[in-house]
Amino acid sequence: MSKSKITEIGEIDSISGNSISVKLFDNIKSNMPIIDGVVYRVGQIGSFVRIPLGYANLYGIVTQIGSAAIPESLREAVAKDYDHLKNTRWINIVLAGEQVGKRFERGVTQYPTTGDKVHLVTINDLDIIYGGYEEANSVTVGNISVSESLDAKIDLDKLISRHCAIVGSTGSGKSNSVSVLLQSIASREFPSSRILVIDPHGEYNDALSKYSKVIEVNSANDDNKLQIPFWALPFNELIKIFSGNLTDQNREYIREKVVEAKIKSAKENKIEVVEESITADSPIPFSIKRLWFELDDFERQTFTERAKPETITKKIQNGDAEKLISNLYQPASAGGGSPFLNNQAKGLLGFLDSMRTRLNDSSYSFLFNPVKLTPDLTGKITTDLDNLFFNWLGNDLPITILDLSGIPSEIMSSISGTLLKIIYDGLFWGVNTKVGGKNQPLLIVLEEAHSYLKSGEHSISSRTVQMIAKEGRKYGVGLLLVTQRPSELDETVLSQCGTMIALRMNNSKDRGHIRSAVQDELQSMVDLLPSLRTGEALISGEAVKIPSRVKFFKIANAPKSSDPKASEKWLETIEDVQNEYKKLLKSWRNKNYKI
Repeated sequence: MSKSKITEIGEIDSISGNSISVKLFDNIKSNMPIIDGVVYRVGQIGSFVRIPLGYANLYGIVTQIGSAAIPESLREAVAKDYDHLKNTRWINIVLAGEQVGKRFERGVTQYPTTGDKVHLVTINDLDIIYGGYEEANSVTVGNISVSESLDAKIDLDKLISRHCAIVGSTGSGKSNSVSVLLQSIASREFPSSRILVIDPHGEYNDALSKYSKVIEVNSANDDNKLQIPFWALPFNELIKIFSGNLTDQNREYIREKVVEAKIKSAKENKIEVVEESITADSPIPFSIKRLWFELDDFERQTFTERAKPETITKKIQNGDAEKLISNLYQPASAGGGSPFLNNQAKGLLGFLDSMRTRLNDSSYSFLFNPVKLTPDLTGKITTDLDNLFFNWLGNDLPITILDLSGIPSEIMSSISGTLLKIIYDGLFWGVNTKVGGKNQPLLIVLEEAHSYLKSGEHSISSRTVQMIAKEGRKYGVGLLLVTQRPSELDETVLSQCGTMIALRMNNSKDRGHIRSAVQDELQSMVDLLPSLRTGEALISGEAVKIPSRVKFFKIANAPKSSDPKASEKWLETIEDVQNEYKKLLKSWRNKNYKI
């Protein structure tokens, strides 16, 4: 018997759009035929079949098996003559691509017709389907599940430029998959590769240590300390950090004072910028302590004559802007006589007290006292944002991890959004420079994306990620979203992800979001997600030639998110337990887990 006859499993009965019903032959001797010593399984969900058409081969993916796959037109006949037709076997397939010569391409140029024979695919066919990637622009992340001798490759250019999402339930192997993907890119030793990981929990510090520079709040090395200058924050995000309430009128009053401070500082620092273009959002340094001191001083002034600022009373205490100590004046008379209150005061003292509390809070020092980027009282700085960009994106190692685990949770969304906005704005406006995104693309990895990218929110992080998702491709900025709750993600952002890597997912609501993000014909494959093994994923979209079930490699240094094994840890004896709890308390009070 010829080899082509051995691989024949059925023939096409009906075609509806891209969905094809195939009646399997009754005389197939086994559901597990052996061809050239290899065992194959007929009709596995997600497996491939081949349809020869002259010199070309069409390839399809099995999406349904059994009675559900019987064509609509035949279901009535089956119901009437069930005993005779109950043993007929059917599969539904969706056309995925075609082979011309030795090359596989997605999409089809010609369609089969009824009666065309359908074959199972052999190892040689799988080589054609999964091969053909150019070494220069592909990375290997694991093995193809249906044939573990085949490497699972991903097109690097499309992964980055068309954005990607890695989704999966807790414990499905997300962190390992991210680490494997990033490590496979980094190990290619591209001299100018740039990957920035926004990591809220410090999960990847050890897993990617060989290829990454870690920038964190509590670093002992000043060069590796996370520094985000407050003056680079948009005005609304800066004001949001302080807990006091402001009327719209007072907000605009403070906005005007910030603009004045930035204009003065631009002159002091000899910053080349058109004065009229400076706004409260412009990334220009100014002294926030001086701003606080001047606002506070105006509120506290008293006058010997009513409404005459030139008759200001004597100070009973000289303040200090640097130490955030207020000037104190003779208190206003309770009986309505001299000294008089400042009737121009805005009623800001409550807000200014909350502002001083934040400025003095050591857990916010990364923001208000960034070592080399803190302006003096005149607004002068020793280094500028170009140094920050160089530190984050210009180092020799391909990956930079921004570890946000030391940042107060209440401002996590605001800070992560600001980080992204600083980076994206810089690459957007610097598009014509050699380090702009067009000439040196950047991949931004957002770990735990659902925690600061919630659906329906209009926070700076949501707005910025939406902007990158929609426009980043044009400016060389790619997104890799990592989340266990895709249903909480903004749908606009998820729909912009050209590649979807879906690991095991038990929640039906989350699977629904994934289903809506993949092409219609393959949506039934999403039902496979709950049965995937740990570390196994369905990869579909731009970066792969064909939707694939892939087993990711296991990384040597497991990310910190991997589960502790209670059966092992409980066997260990802890010396001096009381002292360990003292260390715990010290770390908690200092908000530093490295103490």
